[in-house]
Amino acid sequence: MNDDRDARADALLNAAKDEDGQRLKIFLGASPGVGKTFAMLSAARELRRQGLDVVVGLVETHGRTETSALLEGVEVLPTRSVHYAGRTFQEFDLEGALARKPAVILVDELVHANLPGGRHARRWQDIAELLEAGIEVYTAMNVQHLESLNDQVRRITGVAVRETVPDAFLDRARDIVLIDLPPRELIARLRQGKVYVPETAAVALEAFFSPTNLAALRELAVETVATHVDSDLRESMLARGGVMPVRRRIVAAIDGAAQSEYLVRVTRRIADRRGAPWSVVFVDRGGVDAGRRERVDAAMRLARRLGGEEVILRGHAVADELLAWADREGVGQIIVGRTRERPIARRLGFSLTQQLLRRGAHLELTIVATPVERASARRRLRSAAEAKGSRREYGMATMATAVAMALAFVADRFLSVANLSLIFLTAVLFVAARTRMAVAVYTALLCFLGYNFFFAPPRYTLVIANADDVLAVVLFLVAALVCSRLATRLAGQVNSLRAAQVRGRALVTLGQQLATATDGAAIREVGARALARTLDIHVAVLSRNEAAELVPAASAPEPFALSTQDLAAADWSEMHAEPAGRFTDTLHAASSWMLPLGSDLRRAGVVALRFPPALGEPDADRRGLALAMVQDIGQALERARLAAELEGARVEGETERLRSALLSSVSHDLRSPLASMIGSAGTLLDYDRQLPEHERRELLEAILGEGQRLDRYIQNLLDMTRLGHGALKLKRDWVDAGEIVAAAVARMRKLFPESRVDMQLPQDTVLLHVHPALIEQALFNILENAARFSPPSEPVRVVVRGEAGRLLVDVIDRGPGIPEDERERIFDMFHSVARGDRGKQGTGLGLAICRGMIGAHGGSVEALPNAGVGTTIRVSLPLPAPPGQSP
Repeated sequence: MNDDRDARADALLNAAKDEDGQRLKIFLGASPGVGKTFAMLSAARELRRQGLDVVVGLVETHGRTETSALLEGVEVLPTRSVHYAGRTFQEFDLEGALARKPAVILVDELVHANLPGGRHARRWQDIAELLEAGIEVYTAMNVQHLESLNDQVRRITGVAVRETVPDAFLDRARDIVLIDLPPRELIARLRQGKVYVPETAAVALEAFFSPTNLAALRELAVETVATHVDSDLRESMLARGGVMPVRRRIVAAIDGAAQSEYLVRVTRRIADRRGAPWSVVFVDRGGVDAGRRERVDAAMRLARRLGGEEVILRGHAVADELLAWADREGVGQIIVGRTRERPIARRLGFSLTQQLLRRGAHLELTIVATPVERASARRRLRSAAEAKGSRREYGMATMATAVAMALAFVADRFLSVANLSLIFLTAVLFVAARTRMAVAVYTALLCFLGYNFFFAPPRYTLVIANADDVLAVVLFLVAALVCSRLATRLAGQVNSLRAAQVRGRALVTLGQQLATATDGAAIREVGARALARTLDIHVAVLSRNEAAELVPAASAPEPFALSTQDLAAADWSEMHAEPAGRFTDTLHAASSWMLPLGSDLRRAGVVALRFPPALGEPDADRRGLALAMVQDIGQALERARLAAELEGARVEGETERLRSALLSSVSHDLRSPLASMIGSAGTLLDYDRQLPEHERRELLEAILGEGQRLDRYIQNLLDMTRLGHGALKLKRDWVDAGEIVAAAVARMRKLFPESRVDMQLPQDTVLLHVHPALIEQALFNILENAARFSPPSEPVRVVVRGEAGRLLVDVIDRGPGIPEDERERIFDMFHSVARGDRGKQGTGLGLAICRGMIGAHGGSVEALPNAGVGTTIRVSLPLPAPPGQSP
């Protein structure tokens, strides 16, 4: 069910891309000279007659007059002059085409390799960028240039085609037009000089253009178009909700031998015919030599170009790892190459093919025979570089055997050691742990011969007289060979585990460091240092500045200059969310490997990795580690961005809440006293002589009281402003805590003469080094709040005591109390809950100001519940050492 949904989603996405203008039409031929360019220009002229904006980006007429005639009346874009090897060439101008942006553009020679200095290494990459810009493209190519057919074409024609186009690019074509010509007619055109000049034509007729070759290539072209038609039919049915068979994944299992690339191409063709996803899997058992590693990397690069998934597994048993992964990923078919197997393993059923056949009954197993590739592999294994390495290894093996013999002579003569074979076994283990299996076997044979010749009676001859000695010597050889095999395998596994540990440790360390980074700048610094330290290279993390230019935001181990090509590759990498620069086919002349940060929807910059100039492309492990680390850095930047946006939204919401509360407070707490004052003053003005003396006094007292209330409100606003801007300056002085409390109580009694206050002060003098006026104001705000909510019959209690080096002042009321979930919120500005600071005439600022003033002195304020009803507001202030004493 999930596979069906995914397949339909892919089909709908492809249909949407066609609607968005990413349309590609390829004129495909079986060989040069069949008329691809002529057919393409004819189609373009028809589009112009229909009123479409059609231009020619680049067309190769090869001097054919009938083809050149079709260019008349069609706009041809200027080409780009490129100076290379002392000559001037005309290349397709990608920048000019993007700036012109026609509806349809013709770009011939899809497989062309661009000269150095262009944006892309291949013309098909130029066309891919045109498609992404919404320009419909007409182009032409021959079937022998298709990447997955490269081996077949070499077997058919005997010619190795070097310029190829990935099959994944061909999959983007909306239409593939087959331009066909029978072999006899094509040969006739060739002899007439309509394809090549006479000298070139004569050579071509003898080699490539034989009737047999042309017939085979023609069949490949027809098969390619038919496969594309089947794929279009599947996509169309899936997009419309049609039912298609479940597409099981196809896997090519490679071992790094010479047939690996051939196996990848075969898998691509099989997967294409079945419309199934496909992968290439390599099981790393450790101990992979440089040559095999290079072949694995080459096969993985080919898989990426052909649109497959690359997977590297690690384990001891290839069959176990392969079958377990196949079960997890829903694999339906495994393709393996037929390699040279050991006779013993084959007879015992231990070969990979036999294990897969026996244990993978639920899978379809395809075995591909490649005898030519095996012969080529044996030739490459005997290369000069490996021969030099082999001489060193065999020299070390010979030396180890000689040392073992010397030790055996000493032990036999002076120590009377009974079992001298253990010394030779040690030498075998020593060599096996440091070299290849073949060298270990060579060591075992040398030790076997030395032990037999020098120490097995009769000595100094290879003849063994005693049957027991024959068994002992044979068992020694078997044990030596088994130990050498086990030691070699163990050494390989250790190396593999070491590589996995390095990768895991690097990712864990990076994750820990990224977790402590608080913003984008810190994340970029941490990421650059981690990449430089782990990969031992120069790293720069680029981001956009205010002018929207990519500039280095962090570098490690030290800043380095980026060339114009580096910056162009970085810009392209960020724009397309794909790697660019060195080790890629896009702007490969750049000196740095550019990896994008972020995703397709949200760009976060680019990471520039500068490897030493003499170093080749990093192996799969190093490449995978770099990609994983860059992905982690990108995810950390995305998390930081989301956190900043959330914080901004929270601050914006809090600001809006405070703004609304301030407007509400101002509208109520300013207008209420002003209305009372205006009313009282108006009454005095209108009825002054008519009012009794006591009423006039009451009105004047009301005006005074409301004015004082308004003054306190404005003072609270000013205090909060000073606290918010850090402008509150403390003028500390030594003062008795009892005096401050008494002064605050006296102020409260003037405001609420009917309220009762019970004070419990310490008997001894308690000195505070504070700003007396601010502490008094803070206590007054708390007392005022308690008086407003306490019943008239209940007193407000004030308890002052010292405890653990701090002065505690508890203001206890008998009011309705504060719910537990609101005890912290009452200290917020403009808290509007009726049971909180904002009462009938409260401003919602008193307790907030109190916390700010007390906090400026290093103290704290908290709300506590009472045993019965009411609330306790506790003020805690530090008690300093009295003046004249050391703290």
